[in-house]
Order: sequence, then structure tokens, then C-alpha cells
Amino acid sequence: MTTFNALRIFSDDGKSVTSRLVEMRIDDLDAGEVVIRTAYSSVNFKDALAATGKGRIIRRFPCVGGIDGCGTVVNSTDARFEPGDEVIATSYDIGVAHDGGYAGYMRLPADWIVPLPEGMSLFDAMALGTAGYTAGLAVERMEHDGLRPGNGPVLVNGATGGVGSIAIDILAGAGYEVVALTGKEAQTDYLKGLGAKEVMSRSALDPSRIKPLDKATWAGAVDNLGGEALAWLASTMQVGGTLASVGLAASHTLNTTVMPFILRGVSLLGIDSVNTAMDVRRKVWKRLASDLRPRHLGAMTRTVSLQDLPPVFDALMAVQARGRTVVRID
Repeated sequence: MTTFNALRIFSDDGKSVTSRLVEMRIDDLDAGEVVIRTAYSSVNFKDALAATGKGRIIRRFPCVGGIDGCGTVVNSTDARFEPGDEVIATSYDIGVAHDGGYAGYMRLPADWIVPLPEGMSLFDAMALGTAGYTAGLAVERMEHDGLRPGNGPVLVNGATGGVGSIAIDILAGAGYEVVALTGKEAQTDYLKGLGAKEVMSRSALDPSRIKPLDKATWAGAVDNLGGEALAWLASTMQVGGTLASVGLAASHTLNTTVMPFILRGVSLLGIDSVNTAMDVRRKVWKRLASDLRPRHLGAMTRTVSLQDLPPVFDALMAVQARGRTVVRID
């Protein structure tokens, strides 16, 4: 029977968490109707938390890591998929309670799988991955709530990360005036290369001076940070502004008032990439292959192998990474 390499996450003593390469067979994988030969996976902050044990991400040990994966169907007992189909799998329990994308094969429930959109390659699907899908979902939700390029500038914080980089690229490509907020001033040229019209320094924000309502500035915003950055954004949204809450890289707390929401009609949109309904999921992936296709995906993406992953996880945890990392599955 075919064997393949996989990066599996263990908790041998029930306390500490380690990850290591192991040899597996398809029969060793969790159950599912569809078997996929994995071409690529990717690295997200959630993957780094899981593999290093620095976040309570894994819900069952051992588990193959990788919350993203894409490849070619080799076997399916579900009529929606046939051998040879190219597919994408992200979210749900993948890589946290069901064996994920850091392996030569995935075996998944058919309900978790999205057909690869026309015009998108498997590599690009993982250059996007959960980060790109999250950025696309944020734009979809904000536009559903009324955001348009003519409404005014859109701010993206956590700008050099995966979600932030892709959000800047797709928003600028769609005609929005994008302002990037970053704590990495040395990355100004990178962010402007993705389409940011202006780059603001995060150090310019004074948390002690956040007002319930400040100068109305932003028509929309994508917040990857939470905490004080999100509170400041809420206070500076325009009337009818749309604020997408995507991440908590700085803090899971939010200390604000109801004033932006009842006096300016600001919408605070929670972006949940894990539990999105399948019709919305397919729509967003199709948009990422068409009108929301990033223009500079290659410039923000690097490729590594399974063996290269530990230093990548460490860099993410140390806030030293930039853009996206694709994992080539050999």
C-alpha cells in the first residue's frame, strides 16, 4: 500500500505539544468520502499555533496539521466528486480535529470540499488559502453591507500578514483607496507595491487618547488585530461604515462604546472563515478567481517543503513573517 510523508502533531505526555514528520498510509487517515492527492498546503497563524503548542488549537491528538490543502481527487464515494477533479479544502475541522493538508493525501468529508474555480491554479489556491479566503469573505461581507469604492478610504491593519497583504491587493485592484496600518515601517515599499496608497505607522496611535467618537475617516476597514486597534477603528468610521473583524493578533478584547454603532450606523462584521455556508464559500472562491483576483500574489508568496516548516512556524510566532507561504507536498 502507498505510503507518504505527513507532519503530524502529538502530545505524548498530555501536556506538551510537538510536531514531527512521520510515514503514513491512506488507511491511517481520518474517515471521509473523498481521497485527495495533496499538491499544496499553506501556512497560517493558526497552523503555527497548532504545531508549536502555543495555542489551544488541536482538539485531538495525534493529528496531521495543515488547515488548508488542495489537490486532485483519486477516489470518491460521493457523486459530487470524481477522480481527476481538482479541489480545495479549508476550514471546518481540517488540521485541528481531522487530519489536514500537511500530508501526501487527505481523506475528507465531501461537504467540506470546494471545486477549484475556473481560472485558478492549485498553487494559487494555496497562495490564497485560508488567509485569502478570509480576506475575500471580508470584502464580500462589506460590499453586501454597502461598501463601494466611491464611499471613501478603506484601512487594513496587520497589513504585512497573509490576510492583510491579500486584502490590500484585492481591494486596490477593485478600485478602493487603501490605507495600510503597520508596525513594520520597513515594509512600506512592499505594502505600496501591493496597492496601498498610504502607509500609516501603528506607533502613531495613542491608546490612551481613543475617543468614543473621533474624526470620521474610513468607509471600510479590515481589522486583523482586535483590542485597542479595533476600538480606535470603530471610533473613526464614517457614517454607514463597514468594519470587518478578522483576527486577534494583538488582543481578543474590545473596549469601546455603542456610539459608533447608534450615532453613525457603523456595522461591525464578524468574519468567520470556518463555518461559512457552502454557497457563500463557493461564491467567494469564484470571486477570488475573477473580480477579486490578487494582482501581486507571486510577490507576497514563497514556497517551502514539509521539511522546512518548523522555522516557518517560529517566524510566524515571532511576528517576523510577511505575506504567504505555500507548502509543496512531494
